[in-house]
Amino acid sequence: MTFGETIMESRPPLPPFTLETAIQKVRLAEDAWNSRDPSRVVLAYSPDTRWRNRAEFPVGREQAQAFLVRKWARELDYRLIKELWLFGAERIAVRFAYEWHDDARQWYRSYGNENWEFNAQGLMTSRFASINDLPIKDAERKYFWPLGRRPDDHPGLSDLGL
Repeated sequence: MTFGETIMESRPPLPPFTLETAIQKVRLAEDAWNSRDPSRVVLAYSPDTRWRNRAEFPVGREQAQAFLVRKWARELDYRLIKELWLFGAERIAVRFAYEWHDDARQWYRSYGNENWEFNAQGLMTSRFASINDLPIKDAERKYFWPLGRRPDDHPGLSDLGL
């Protein structure tokens, strides 16, 4: 490495995506978000990433990380499942559902879709999410794994009928 040369960040799998690598990219994103570690999650995004999440529009990793800190301070015991919907060379669409509760112990299941776009290094340059929240009773919950990564044998969204 010569003086002034920078190491280009890379986050495999890289585009162009195949069915196998798109599924892998979705699961890696799910695992990162289930960690609820904003500093870990933002490393999958380009430094100039653009998001749309409900009424917030973070730009860049710093704003995305601040958004995630606020999100997980409010959405407690968060557990997420993502599922590949469609993919192209450098784009992936997913559907997702996650369960969480607020500080009053009201549980919710949040459903949505995301459209992702990636650069050549596999970093997400844009993330556009549409999300709806459904209040649920504790008895209606479907996600019971310990906090963190969803176990491989836990049913996915289609298997749960969601």
